[in-house]
Amino acid sequence: MPAPSRTALVVGASRGLGLGLAREYLARGWRVIATARANDGALRALGPSERLVIEHVDIADPAAVAALRRRLGTERLDLLFVVAGISGPVGLPIHEVPPGQAADVFLTNAYFPVCTAETLADLVQPSGTVAFMSSFLGSIGGNDRGGWEIYRASKAALNMLTRNFAVRHPSFTVLSMSPGWVRTDMGGSEAPLDVETSVHGMATAITAREGRAGHAFVDYGGDEQPW
Repeated sequence: MPAPSRTALVVGASRGLGLGLAREYLARGWRVIATARANDGALRALGPSERLVIEHVDIADPAAVAALRRRLGTERLDLLFVVAGISGPVGLPIHEVPPGQAADVFLTNAYFPVCTAETLADLVQPSGTVAFMSSFLGSIGGNDRGGWEIYRASKAALNMLTRNFAVRHPSFTVLSMSPGWVRTDMGGSEAPLDVETSVHGMATAITAREGRAGHAFVDYGGDEQPW
């Protein structure tokens, strides 16, 4: 008999890296639950598949996340991957960023992803993996160029909150993933990586880390990054 399909929940899969991850895990034979806020056309274009389930949720709405948890019922996840990120005003130093914009970046990039993972954590297998889309720009040790100040700070905050999540859930393998500089709406057309290369690398790196437990900050090549 064929081995039972494994299940990944990709939160934020309507475009870019999230959509690429949904496609990658389907290609690897996984069952994929993929979420979009509203526009799920790109997900549906992946083709009809009994292994693809599309859900709708906005992680900035805690009640909607709780409703998603109820809809998922007794699902058991091998992987929960929370993909979320906005760049904010990347050209401004922190003292020029309006407080409201700064709050939006921190909430979207750090607060809501970890709160969402916490709401969904009881669906994850005891030895499963929870991954968060971080960035090398969130590395304090790797910041020797400056720039992107509010975005960098938000991803560093995500890494710290992710470490706290890992402490609360010691049986999980918890990963802060750096996808590389990728040609997406955020990365722009000059980026050296395409989505397919990045997500294939991230999925391979996740597989290599399965069952280790603890928290690591790794890139799409599987290499650990400086905090």
